[in-house]
Amino acid sequence: MLRPARFCFPVIFFSAIIFFSCSSNEIGNSKDVNPDAIYFEYKIWGEEKDSLVTVLLQYRMGGKNGTTLLPSSPAVVKLDGEALVVDSARLTGAFYEKQFPIKQFAGKHQISFVNLKGKEHKEEFSFEPFELVTKLDSQVKRGKMIFELSGLSDGDSIRVIAVDTAFESNDINDFFVVKNGRITIPEAQLKNLVNGPVSFEFFKEEERELRNPSREGGKILVTYELRRETVIIDD
Repeated sequence: MLRPARFCFPVIFFSAIIFFSCSSNEIGNSKDVNPDAIYFEYKIWGEEKDSLVTVLLQYRMGGKNGTTLLPSSPAVVKLDGEALVVDSARLTGAFYEKQFPIKQFAGKHQISFVNLKGKEHKEEFSFEPFELVTKLDSQVKRGKMIFELSGLSDGDSIRVIAVDTAFESNDINDFFVVKNGRITIPEAQLKNLVNGPVSFEFFKEEERELRNPSREGGKILVTYELRRETVIIDD
């Protein structure tokens, strides 16, 4: 039986990225759903300051904003071969969640969903935390900024969000490609920021369609974030 209540609410995700999600906290039973009509939703994220990575898995009927499902035996959800235990909350509905130390979780992983008919859907992903080698001084002069990074490959894309304290500023929210282990923020973009305290956030993101979902489809989002603060002054 469904527990009705559907609503839209704001979600603050990874600090500076804000979006609105229309979700349902209804919980359905997978016995009542065609296994090929289940939407898969996988989110994996970590932050340097927390030292933990979170894996959150949900299954829905009716698409990405539909009712969350409570898979019935013999359906099973596994992460790297270990069966996970389903949980539920009023705002999010049914979900599978587990946390790991970031350093131990770095590398390749596999999520497995076996439906009521015994069909297995496997999805592989990599979690790649990185480090900022460059030591950001408490105060820096305005100009081109070069950040050296470790744990990344040349060609990787890093999202940088830089926010100052002025309401009218355009700030920075852009992707920068790693080259020779570094990313460079041009001086022209730093002109968007006023003198004073600035918060920098660096994100490694992967968001894509699942490679082996049901016919309903699914998505996976893998994110790692680190932050630094400084004060920008003119030359």
